[in-house]
Amino acid sequence: MSADAGRVGIPFVVAAASGTGKTTVCREAIERNRERGGSPIEFSISHTTRRRRSGEVDGVDYHFVSVQEFQGLVMADAFLEWAVYNENHYGTSWRAIDEPLVDGRDVLLEIEIQGASQVRARRTDARFLFLLPPSMGALVERLRARGTDTPDQIAGRLERARRELEAAAGFDYSVVNDDFDRCVEQVLEIIEGERSGEVEGLRRRFAPGPALAGLRSAEAGGR
Repeated sequence: MSADAGRVGIPFVVAAASGTGKTTVCREAIERNRERGGSPIEFSISHTTRRRRSGEVDGVDYHFVSVQEFQGLVMADAFLEWAVYNENHYGTSWRAIDEPLVDGRDVLLEIEIQGASQVRARRTDARFLFLLPPSMGALVERLRARGTDTPDQIAGRLERARRELEAAAGFDYSVVNDDFDRCVEQVLEIIEGERSGEVEGLRRRFAPGPALAGLRSAEAGGR
């Protein structure tokens, strides 16, 4: 389906602690939207200096670049946002979002907390959605299941996650990824609501405060 003539797209920022599943959720939301004939949503492909994982494709999952190449792009002011996360550089180029937005296509930016803060300062039209894990225990299990981190790295990611979760309070929405299908549908519901401008009820329903309180309560009860 083509973009609506004269419409300017909306940038949707999706952030989460590592291991919450934001990449999988974002890609599935885009695919379901396409299958249903919804207004186009584009996935913003970030640049990164981290090592490519098995099965990842350059230009599809990320633009994989060297540290030197990344630093050159920073110097050229090519990034809307960029950050260093777990010793790797990540960044979203201006080009990745400006072209589709002008063409009337919404853009999904799956980025880290630091980057989300930069987007907030530079894009007043952006909407911010935080994906929460159902519990810290579930987050640990997901990190272990990935098989890409050592126990020490997992412990470091978990400690970072506790700090990052506090940033969710400043987001427009939060969605708990406890059931994958439901999570994807809720993300799409939020996108549709923002497109139509009918957001008052959605922002109450998906307010980050109550979900964060429930997460903290569950963690405290498990100790």
